[in-house]
Amino acid sequence: MSLDLEGTNTFEKDIEHAQSLEELNNVRVRYLGKKGLITNLNKGLKNLPENERIERGRQLQELRSRFESILLARERELKRANLEKILKNEQIDITLPGFPFVAGSLHPITQSYYKIINIFTSMGFEIALGPEVERDFYNFESLNIPKDHPARDMQDTFYINDEMLLRTHTSPVQIRTMLEQKPPIKIIAPGKVYRCDSDVSHTPMFHQVEGLLVDRDIKLSNLKAILTLFIKRLFEENTKLRFRPSYFPFTEPSAEVDISCVVCKGKGCRVCGFSGWLEILGCGMVHPNVFKAVNIDNTVYTGFAFGLGIERITMLLYGVDDIRLFYENNINFLGQF
Repeated sequence: MSLDLEGTNTFEKDIEHAQSLEELNNVRVRYLGKKGLITNLNKGLKNLPENERIERGRQLQELRSRFESILLARERELKRANLEKILKNEQIDITLPGFPFVAGSLHPITQSYYKIINIFTSMGFEIALGPEVERDFYNFESLNIPKDHPARDMQDTFYINDEMLLRTHTSPVQIRTMLEQKPPIKIIAPGKVYRCDSDVSHTPMFHQVEGLLVDRDIKLSNLKAILTLFIKRLFEENTKLRFRPSYFPFTEPSAEVDISCVVCKGKGCRVCGFSGWLEILGCGMVHPNVFKAVNIDNTVYTGFAFGLGIERITMLLYGVDDIRLFYENNINFLGQF
């Protein structure tokens, strides 16, 4: 029996003329689909006598195998042609220089942050954290700064309402710690703080690290020893420092700490105003009114506190004269560190 039924011998030309994978799939469906030509021949086998059915089945199997073999070969040709077309249109020019994938680095503020933290934790201080949106009680009143106190004018505050604000320092963390923990207390409180100020030496958001030590028989000499060790580790062993009397409502006595100018080494230059000294932090003994606000008996316990700006430290460490440079995201500037 001839296999030239309903044009089945034309599949070779149909496959050869297919110019895309979609056209090739249409040819496959035409012959091997549910109503395909070869499929229909297979369905007709049941109507043949047994002796013819066996021979006809063998011939149809050979026809199907030949069809699938030629179809697969054509499919490979079309896929290869598609790939060559893509490579031709989207080829990589190997003469171009490669993209410079440069590894990133920590921001200079972050570098200073870790330096400061590591020095104090090596001296036994624990890290304490607190909310940046703070209550007036923790930020001011418990720190001996009632609502009518003129010291509030020293800090231009972002108020949310009468009782809520963006913290102006990390001192509220000290208050929260003293309310939750009995002495001895030895903590540092690093974090972001906010004030309405913006110029070459101030930004509305900046970073502070404040420290607190409360225990029996803590003296001003303990504070001086801790800060002297910190400064010499942070800068250089031969860095000179001095404690200058000052005023803070939450410490008494209070002091500002100056270091010998890191630029001129104390000889006098424009950076230090030709004084040879640079202000670096504030400190003092915890005020009795602060102990009263947190229910600590100041006849039994004494303590000291200090605070410093991380941006200020970073400017001194790297000789940067404009704090705004840290936040302009200039890669050429940040890449120096």
